[in-house]
Amino acid sequence: MVRFTVLASGSKGNSTIVTGGHTRILVDAGLSCRELFRRMKLAGEDPATLDAIIITHEHSDHVSGLGVTARKLGIPVYITEPTHRAWIRWLSPRKQMTYAQWLEQCRQQAAARMAEADAPTAEDCDADEADETVDDLAAPADSDRAPESASKKRKPPAQKDPTALPSVQYFHAGKPLQIGDISISPFTIPHDAADPVGFVFQAEGVRMAFATDLGYIPPNVKAQLKSVDLLYLESNHDLEMLRDGPYPWSVKQRVLSRVGHLSNEACATYLETEYDGQAAYVVLGHLSESNNMPELARISAERALNGRASLLANRLLLAQQHEPLAAICF
Repeated sequence: MVRFTVLASGSKGNSTIVTGGHTRILVDAGLSCRELFRRMKLAGEDPATLDAIIITHEHSDHVSGLGVTARKLGIPVYITEPTHRAWIRWLSPRKQMTYAQWLEQCRQQAAARMAEADAPTAEDCDADEADETVDDLAAPADSDRAPESASKKRKPPAQKDPTALPSVQYFHAGKPLQIGDISISPFTIPHDAADPVGFVFQAEGVRMAFATDLGYIPPNVKAQLKSVDLLYLESNHDLEMLRDGPYPWSVKQRVLSRVGHLSNEACATYLETEYDGQAAYVVLGHLSESNNMPELARISAERALNGRASLLANRLLLAQQHEPLAAICF
């Protein structure tokens, strides 16, 4: 079975699960590990069965839960090298070292962990947020402790490297890759990030296009969005709401730029004039809570798809910020 489950979509966090055959991939981890697991439970998804995480770009609403989630599940992260570098700089802005020095430090830390592999460890999903010790996790909350145990001073928890990942696999836009049963075609998108990408996922003959966080739709993206069974496309803002809204002018300029976000109008223009109409589902994503309304995005897209929507093609859905979208199955 092929399945597409949007866990969250918007400026406060983005994450989606793509399932094909026996492979399940988390696309972006823009919520905390705890919240991601909660959303997965609501959507009927089991975090323990995820095989990998793949990242579109390094903005916080796409990677804020990446490190903790990857370490908790022990799964590889697929990411472009420039995005990886930018993520590292974001998490450790004061660390003065070259990328080569950082890689050497990672190798040394990995060797140290191998040498201490027989030492007992404990890691919770939100270990970076909670102040728990191994004893806290092992003992019941109301258990009695001997006076001498209670009087012992607790050692402060060791500082963990927030950039540590179980495994990093680099990919490049324009070069297809394979993760288990899912084939992936990454493509460059215009956004103000280090190396932002969109994806076409293919499994069991089903093609699903993933294109959010882009200022406009250039020819290379249009080519990737053809002949897909599911189109996940950004419809971020209403132009009038953005211009009259609370954002500073500098932020408005960024959103409106060719490396910003796709408006309802731009999304509708593409659907009306360039889209081939082949998808069974069209999913609108990354709607702004400050500069858009679901009704406006829906009406704009429905007008563009006038006459095309049916039970078998172009069924229009809106991904949400605060709850997962029901799984789309093929």
